[in-house]
Amino acid sequence: MTAAATAFGALLGALSACGSEAAGPARAGGATGSRGQAGPRPTVSTVPTTDPTRIPGVGDRLFRQIPRDSDQVVAVYGEGEDSADSTVVLYTREGPAWRPVADWPGHNGRNGWTMDHHMGDERSPVGVFGLSGAGGVLDDPGTRLPYDQDEGAYAPPNDWGEVHQHDFDYVIAIDYNRLPGTAPDDPTRPEGDDKGGGIWLHLDHGDGTSGCVSVSKDAMEFLLRTLDPDRHPVMVMGDRAELSA
Repeated sequence: MTAAATAFGALLGALSACGSEAAGPARAGGATGSRGQAGPRPTVSTVPTTDPTRIPGVGDRLFRQIPRDSDQVVAVYGEGEDSADSTVVLYTREGPAWRPVADWPGHNGRNGWTMDHHMGDERSPVGVFGLSGAGGVLDDPGTRLPYDQDEGAYAPPNDWGEVHQHDFDYVIAIDYNRLPGTAPDDPTRPEGDDKGGGIWLHLDHGDGTSGCVSVSKDAMEFLLRTLDPDRHPVMVMGDRAELSA
């Protein structure tokens, strides 16, 4: 096998972790956004909280995993263990208090969530993960994150169908089973290939993914322009029951 073919195979493996036409529809129905069309501007979140030093709906188990130097958290609230529907909320810390900044509808793995993600289960991993790199087909929209623009590398295969052709216009790598500091499409899997990888935040196509989290194009642009590596952003993600444990 030539070096070029090997590289292409690794890239295809990274892309296929996020979505393909092969899988069926999401279990919990209803598109919550259009990945290719301009959606509404982000709304100021109205998620209630009784303790401003805590992130709503996140229990002690996961809250303790948020690094002490992290001042930005993207929380993904899955509607249920087997649901593909979720709500994505950006929080920033000001002094001891966490403040909700904006929220959006989103999607996660088409089969829901898991505490033990494996390649091909089409569930999103539950946990706390760094957000250390970005990239995509389109030019850098003005992010502070390292940005890897490569139209060829991030373009989904043509046989995925039209609905997926803009999924990776923008992506933010979620640091699940990857080397932080590398480009989102880096194929290295420190815990082995069976644990999956290539878990990204990317543009929504109106349905569940193969393990990634997806939001509208406007949401992606807002997050890319707002997340700051100096504030050590992380993602806290899972279904509501696991998040609150």
